[in-house]
Amino acid sequence: MLQRLIRFNTVNPPGNEQAAQEFLKGLLEEAGFECELLSDVEGRPNLVARMRAQSDGPRLCLLGHVDTVLANPEEWTVDPWSGELRDGCVWGRGALDMKSQVAAEAAAAVELAAEGWRPEAGELLLVFTADEETGAAHGARWLCEQHPDRVACDMVVNEGAGEAFEFEGRRHYGVCAGEKGVFRFTLTTSGRAGHASIPRIGDNALVKLAPVLEALSDGRPVYELSPEPEAFMEALGLDTGDLEASVRSLEERDPRIAVLLEPMLGVTLTPTMVSASEKINVIPSRARLEVDCRVPPELGEEHALRRVHDTLGGDGFDVEFHDTVVGNRSPIDTPLMDHIRAFVEREDPGASAVPVVLPGFSDSRWFRAAFPDCVAYGFFPQRTMDLFEAAPLVHGADERVPVEDLGLAAAFYAGLAEDVLR
Repeated sequence: MLQRLIRFNTVNPPGNEQAAQEFLKGLLEEAGFECELLSDVEGRPNLVARMRAQSDGPRLCLLGHVDTVLANPEEWTVDPWSGELRDGCVWGRGALDMKSQVAAEAAAAVELAAEGWRPEAGELLLVFTADEETGAAHGARWLCEQHPDRVACDMVVNEGAGEAFEFEGRRHYGVCAGEKGVFRFTLTTSGRAGHASIPRIGDNALVKLAPVLEALSDGRPVYELSPEPEAFMEALGLDTGDLEASVRSLEERDPRIAVLLEPMLGVTLTPTMVSASEKINVIPSRARLEVDCRVPPELGEEHALRRVHDTLGGDGFDVEFHDTVVGNRSPIDTPLMDHIRAFVEREDPGASAVPVVLPGFSDSRWFRAAFPDCVAYGFFPQRTMDLFEAAPLVHGADERVPVEDLGLAAAFYAGLAEDVLR
């Protein structure tokens, strides 16, 4: 199924998700699911498939998107849209993000139905969306805002985590319980224009960015504790009372995990674009620095600005926020988390499931916003390919997923439906 899905070129833009969605719809309808394609724009439908019980109960949604980012064939070992099976892996664009999870969710549902399973209570939903990679305006956002009755649910399992990592002899599987907010801003310095041949005749706004860039070069946030990193640190046996000491200790023991933990512990400020004079012989009177700012869940612009001033001081520049999205989260201690923990303990004795915060955002945010009581987690369990091997392949060349991990994930989704909908 994953090989077939990869062969549908759904690079977004433009997306062209129609053929992939019709393929999935055919499989699920044949298995007994009620299916509908809902489109905001022609050729880019969202698939909603459901199987209802005869009695009321929880509504479980297995969520995924079928669009992908671009791939440059010249950088790949294989054709990015071949779905080639090699070295125990399926290769191609979307093999990790996230046609693999779509395939595992669909395969689990089809197999359950083929065995005669039906929900004893509640409803199983499979929602496969378009347009996630460019903001979900025609996908999950549109569905949740325009057709909430079609996708309302109590539990959502989506992308965002699940790859195993090892720390001091014990394996851990991340569960994405929250997503950071986006508070991008433009930082502007001002000076006085002049002819570049006489450097001191003007007041160069561009060089005033030098101390700002130096202050941002470290890349470390001001550490602050919130529920997800606190639970993550406790699972690893790290002291949450002295965050700086704990991060230093973690860097000495495994710097890779420290790099993952740090963004969870506060506001990150990453300079990405700079602009100043439009002519090489003119001293700029204004210089602009674009900063990608990510903020812990449920905190806003005021908190972000406070951290900007903590890092840079408060004088010599102006800050204007744009592209702002408040971060979101689901509670950590829930029945859904209990199901995930039980699965991990059963499949990998001695391992643990640990909450994490996604530095970016996914379609989970639209479901959390539309249905406040809904619990949404990101979880696609992977053991054969660990976190540090998988993460660089997402949106990268030679993206691939081990067949064993597809099976592990499908087993989780099937077992979860059986456990929840009874």
